[in-house]
Amino acid sequence: MKKIIALFLVLFFLPSCAHVISEGLREEAVKEIPFSEIVKNPDAHKGKTVIVGGEIINSRNLKEGTEIEVLQKPLDSQGRPKEVDISEGRFLIFNIGYLDTAIYSRGRKITVAGTIKGKKTLHLGEIEYTYPVIEPKELHLWGKSVERYYIYPEPLWHLYWSSYWYYPYWWRPYHN
Repeated sequence: MKKIIALFLVLFFLPSCAHVISEGLREEAVKEIPFSEIVKNPDAHKGKTVIVGGEIINSRNLKEGTEIEVLQKPLDSQGRPKEVDISEGRFLIFNIGYLDTAIYSRGRKITVAGTIKGKKTLHLGEIEYTYPVIEPKELHLWGKSVERYYIYPEPLWHLYWSSYWYYPYWWRPYHN
């Protein structure tokens, strides 16, 4: 019986831990180069496959394809960008072909496995910023985050004596 329960737990929880990027690309990707090094000198890492992700800042369609500006964030074990205020810079994803900018919009989380194609310098406010450019082999756009509200039971000391004795503790009778 214990073996059946253990097998059920493994089969149930294993798919939820799967990485969004295929195993072949994860093996091909260079892991020992920190993103900060790629930002400093994208040309030195040209042609290497990397897996990076973050939050979309801007996206626009050009004649040649879709350009997505991303604020880099560290990735968790599934490849999802973490909800932290840490970033090593920005990068551009240049997808040959059309992606709808209403879907690939500001605030969405994205993970990309792709090849570093070089750099592109654009205006960022009043400065010029050099972005590493990544051509995607795989893109994963994460679902929009939904705020969830939970109703917790009120502590017993909040309830009236009458409701404590006559009603379940999580339900409070209506009083005008």
